[in-house]
Amino acid sequence: MLPDRAFFDRLADAAKAETLPRFRIGTSVVNKLESGFDPVTEADQSAEAAIRALIEAHFPDHGILGEEHGNIGLDREYVWVIDPIDGTRAFISGLPVWGTLVGLYRNGDAVMGLMDQPFTGERYFADGTKSVYRGPGGEQVLSTRACRSLDDAVLFTTSPHLYSGDLKTRYETVQSKVRLFRYGCDCYAFALLAAGHVDLVIECGLKPYDVGGLIPLIEQAGGIVTNWQGGPAEMGGEVIAAGNAELHAQALEILEG
Repeated sequence: MLPDRAFFDRLADAAKAETLPRFRIGTSVVNKLESGFDPVTEADQSAEAAIRALIEAHFPDHGILGEEHGNIGLDREYVWVIDPIDGTRAFISGLPVWGTLVGLYRNGDAVMGLMDQPFTGERYFADGTKSVYRGPGGEQVLSTRACRSLDDAVLFTTSPHLYSGDLKTRYETVQSKVRLFRYGCDCYAFALLAAGHVDLVIECGLKPYDVGGLIPLIEQAGGIVTNWQGGPAEMGGEVIAAGNAELHAQALEILEG
């Protein structure tokens, strides 16, 4: 049995109770890397624990892939993919473009997904057939934008500094052809694409939990998400999301190299 919207809301609310009180209060930060900077906060860890507790209580036969507390049952039919705070750097900087991501995979395919931004009060949810927004302005079914040419497209990426070598060259070639490009929105950029405000999101080096909750949001709003070879994006890596197949094909031709 698939979970319903009410259960996803319970997951989002449980995470919100852990993240929002810790936002913009100077919460302590731990660096997970000896070289470089990969931050984690108490909010990340406690939010994922709260989400996992609900899943384990109500769907004990499901697997879980989580950023902070490890994985169980990845070979099961249903696997939950959790990123309690996607955009921890934004979180610790006070920038409200982070979000809680929860995806549900069935036999490896992302079928349901949630992105919740509790500070702005925005919740995006894909129920298996459609994507819905709830927040300021009420509730609406989402639809991607009908932009079909790179020279009219709005492109987001988290940071151009994440690319190097040939990946950097290919990304910058796409960037040079679009009408507008912006940086720094993490998961929020994917939500904006599902809502029809931007046209392309291109990323590199993603983990499954960075994208698992977002794939259904975009696909069920009419968009397309793949890796840079045009294959499934559920396991992360280099990822491109586009509002429609035509625009996706134009960008993918460049990214494939």
